[in-house]
Formats: sequence, structure tokens, C-alpha cells
Amino acid sequence: MNSYVQSVIDKVKEKHGTEPEFVQTVEEVFSSIVPVIEKHPEYVKYDLLNRMVEPERMFTFHIVWMDDEGNYHTNIGYRCQFNGAIGPYKGGLRFQKNVNPSIIKFLGFEQTFKNALTGLPIGGAKGGSDFDPAGKSDAEILRFCQSFMTALYRYIGPDIDVPAGDMGVGGREIGYLFGQYRRLTGAWKNGVMTGKGLASGGSLIRPEATGYGAVYYLCEVLKHENDSIEGKRIAVSGYGNVAWGIMKKAAELGAKVTYMAGPDGYVHDPDGINTEEKLNFILEMRAKDSMHCKPYAEKFCCEFVEGTKHWGAKDVDIVMPAALQNDVTMEWAEKIAASGAKYYIEVANMPTTNDALNYLRSQKHMIVAPSKAVNAGGVGVSALEMSQNSERLVWTAEEVDQHLRKMMIEIHKASAEAAAEYGLGYDLVAGANLAGFKKVAEAMMEQGPF
Repeated sequence: MNSYVQSVIDKVKEKHGTEPEFVQTVEEVFSSIVPVIEKHPEYVKYDLLNRMVEPERMFTFHIVWMDDEGNYHTNIGYRCQFNGAIGPYKGGLRFQKNVNPSIIKFLGFEQTFKNALTGLPIGGAKGGSDFDPAGKSDAEILRFCQSFMTALYRYIGPDIDVPAGDMGVGGREIGYLFGQYRRLTGAWKNGVMTGKGLASGGSLIRPEATGYGAVYYLCEVLKHENDSIEGKRIAVSGYGNVAWGIMKKAAELGAKVTYMAGPDGYVHDPDGINTEEKLNFILEMRAKDSMHCKPYAEKFCCEFVEGTKHWGAKDVDIVMPAALQNDVTMEWAEKIAASGAKYYIEVANMPTTNDALNYLRSQKHMIVAPSKAVNAGGVGVSALEMSQNSERLVWTAEEVDQHLRKMMIEIHKASAEAAAEYGLGYDLVAGANLAGFKKVAEAMMEQGPF
């Protein structure tokens, strides 16, 4: 390890020891970029890495809202505008009870390099609140969103910071947030939020975009290996928009998702979640109850295993964790490696612990692809929504899908070429870190060393 890089990692560990997610992400990214640092001594001279690990701006605010019984509640809101070197800050808002500064910072840091990989002029940000929408009425969520935006609106804008949705923030929440922004500013500002409904200027296929993009990236990996997606069996975690998009696009291209998991356990459908009836049922099921996937097994007479995960199933070709961070620990990584699956394609943000990811990368029979590259299609289509808003255009679903596919092909190419440039072979994890880092670093240096 380069001494400068190691010193920065050590400093982050010491300074941010109570923020494990952030520390883990910094260590994962910076351990890959040593070849760039050694090639560019000016990055050391101007202390680029220590600048890069500190958000350009991060703030918290309280959100006071009233429930349907007339009682008042207070939650904490966050916005981390991590790095704007290549464009306005861009990143989602997450409403979950476990949201804390560490999660927001790790997501913002990761978003910076992910956004750089898209090739689009967008910087990295993240935000959200420890508010949990589960069990709340529409009226309660409306009041919360209006209070949240009242605190945030002064700090965002199409050329400043463009929030989007994330976990707990779907089309409904984005609509409420955007409506409050419009009331407060008295203007319909183009591209100030993405993930909007179609009537409010949203883009077609945005809900499916991350899942679609993940499958397009997977296709490039398979092509590199002289392989094809047709007939492949895929295991995913989750059944939200991302996993649903994977299911839908995989089925369209001749593969099938045979395993999915939720908080209550996992479902095994050997015939595949690949028909319109099954895909529509998942939409209905999660709308009624996002915590249980067992109803799918009951509806379609297939296996449900309660209280555990399916990682390590033997009848799987491709593993795609698409739900939570740190979902795959070392214990599960060992089972996945022993299962015989060749492709491990991260989709969720940081779904694998560092030790587990390094273990999987060390397996000679496996190809591992990182989430910052694989799931970049979601933010990419968000940026396309900004373009459509700015130009007063509405692209067809086919046009958006073509842009998305091209973007994912280029992301895979950039990652593979960056790894090859530094003699790392077909290391997509290192390649994605190198390619994203190089673009952000060059922009930061062009704009002055301090």
C-alpha cells in the first residue's frame, strides 16, 4: 500500500471511527487507486485524497410534522453535498429509521464516483431522514415531505443540487417534495428533482432503470467471457424497483430470476419470475406489504424458506444482491463461492462487506462486478430526466432505454480499460474505482489545488 494512501485511510479510521459504513467505503475505493497516486505525485503534493474524503458541505436539520391524531413528531434530516467537481450535486433521498450520518456520508462518497462513471456532468450527494414511511398514512407522509422540503429548498436547484428518490422515497414522496418546492419558490424549475411522475416531467422507465442497467452491464460481462445471458438462472435479494427491473429485463433477454428474498425469508421459483402475471403480482404484493415475500410462494405454489437468505444456492449461475448494504458477509461469501456460481454482480449500494468482497475477488472461478458501476443506470436515467426537463422534451421509453444501454456499455468499457491500463487484468472492482477516481481527481486539480 502506498504510504500516502495508507495515511489517509488511517486518518479516516481515526477521525470517523463511529461511522463504519463511511470508513469501509473509503478503504474499498482508495485501496484500488494506488497506481494512479504513484503516477501522479502532484496529487500527494496538493493532498488530494484528504480533500476528497471530506464533504464539500454537509448539514442536518430538524423536521417537525403532525400525525393524524394531532400529535407532533421531530425527525432529523440530512443532506451531504459531497463533491461537485464535475457538475451539480446529484443523489437520492432515503427515508428509513436507520439513516444516520455514516450511511449518508458513505452513500454520498460512493455516489461521487458512480456519477463520474456515467460520463454525465453530475457531482455526488446523498440525503434523507430517520423518518420511517412504513405504517404512515398518505396524509402523514405528505405533511412530513412538506416539512422536509421547507427545510431543504434553499440549498438545492438545477445548477446546485438535484435530489432524487432512494429507499423509502418513491414517486409519491418525490411528488409531494416537488410540489412543496414549487409552492415555496413560485417556479417550475427544470430538473430540480428527478424521479418525478410523468405528468410532472418525469422520465419513462425511471423505476426500472437501475435494474435494467444492471442487466445491461451483466450482458457486457458475459460477452467478455464469451458467454450469453440466455438461459441463465439468477438469484437476487429484494423485490423493490431494482430487483423488479432485473426480473423484467432478464426475462426479456431470455434469462430468469429463480430466487428472491425479503425480510421474512426467501422464495425459490425454479420456473422463474418471468411472466407478466408474476411480475404484476410482485408490484401488488409490495404495495400491500413490503416486509413479506411469502405471499408470492403461496400464490404460485413454490418454495418459501423462512428467516434466512438464499446465498449459496447450488442451482444458480449469477448472484445479484440488490437490497441492503452489508447483506453478504464472509459467511455468505464462502457459501456463494462454494456454490459454483461464476458471476457475482453487486447491484445495491455496498451490499458486500470488504472482507467478503475481497474473498470473492480472490476466487479464480468467479467474476465480480461492483455496485458503483452496475447500479449507475439509475442515476444515469435521472440525469437524462434533467436533460429532458431542460430541453422541454419527453423521450419515448425506447429512446431512454437505448441511452441507458449505451451508458452501461461505456461504463463497463471504462472499468475494464482502466484495470488493463494499470496491469490489473479484468478486475472490474479496481477498474471502476480507478475510472471514477481519475475523472473526479482531474476535475478537482483543474479547478485549483485548494
